[in-house]
Amino acid sequence: MTQSGAFTSIPVVNIQGLYSDKLEDRQAVARELGDAARNIGFLYIAGHQVGDDLIEGVRQAAKDFFALPMDRKMDYYIGQSATHKGYVPEGEEVYSKGRPDHKEAFDIGYEVPADNPLVLAGTPLLGPNDWPTVPHFRERAEAYYRAVFDLGRTLFRGFALALDLPENTFDDMAKYPPSKLRMIHYPYDTEAEDAPGIGAHTDYECFTILLANAPGLEVMNEDGDWIDAPPVPGAFVVNIGDMLEVMTAGAFIATAHRVRKVSEERYSFPLFYACDYHTEIKPLPAFDQSSGSYEALRIGDHMWSQALQTYQYLVRKVEKGELALPQGARGTSTFGHLNKK
Repeated sequence: MTQSGAFTSIPVVNIQGLYSDKLEDRQAVARELGDAARNIGFLYIAGHQVGDDLIEGVRQAAKDFFALPMDRKMDYYIGQSATHKGYVPEGEEVYSKGRPDHKEAFDIGYEVPADNPLVLAGTPLLGPNDWPTVPHFRERAEAYYRAVFDLGRTLFRGFALALDLPENTFDDMAKYPPSKLRMIHYPYDTEAEDAPGIGAHTDYECFTILLANAPGLEVMNEDGDWIDAPPVPGAFVVNIGDMLEVMTAGAFIATAHRVRKVSEERYSFPLFYACDYHTEIKPLPAFDQSSGSYEALRIGDHMWSQALQTYQYLVRKVEKGELALPQGARGTSTFGHLNKK
């Protein structure tokens, strides 16, 4: 801690106890999760049950895809997608002014069949993925997605205990969520000192589970200083998102973060754990407060509105009047420390 009390490092929480049959073991882990969520908004988790074979598989799938020629990758351009999934070229996603993020990505959503009533109703962000015709890509990506999404369910139970709620409180809130797995590739950058990487932002969803193979991630503390969060072998990074900040009326903090100074080739895989699109998010009764700082909003509307303000193909559609921001949409960077600086 600094003299001001601002954090200077990210804690490691071993979550093996969340898989225990003993409630006291799960509660012990939940206390650590709660401390990290309240005081920092970021943590590493060790002791998870995602196998090394799944991790190596998703890494290989990403390498195989990003090695394709640009014209092949653009066959899956997100701007051609009906459900906001697919290839994101450099410059498509803009969080802040100045040089665009020096990265490319492939966005994979929760696989929702085309005949699902939510898809037939035209719910944004939901629907089938358009899978690349790259050998083993889909099977590797889906296997990793399923394992990390299951880890997310386990973590949400831990967060429920940390909030003194029944641990199954959130179990039925993510049946067909707009939860995205991103494969992100940062090429070798000879101008790394000047490259901002991902601009400072908070994540829109409940929380994020991140796998990365190289340094570059930085987290903003209460003083506005950037704290390094390099990879820890065998651990994922977890950070609190906007929706858990709303649920707890700010007790859990959606801490701002960015990626910069990426001099080496880097791959990262964040899975953004969300509730179902139409879930109304508002402060839980224990955190209800009269100030009105956290108004209720639908999680899908919040995610869609942020995408409409960030992805350039959607920004252009809004400017042309082809799409409109949901009613009550918030601007970008309105949660966490970014809202206080």
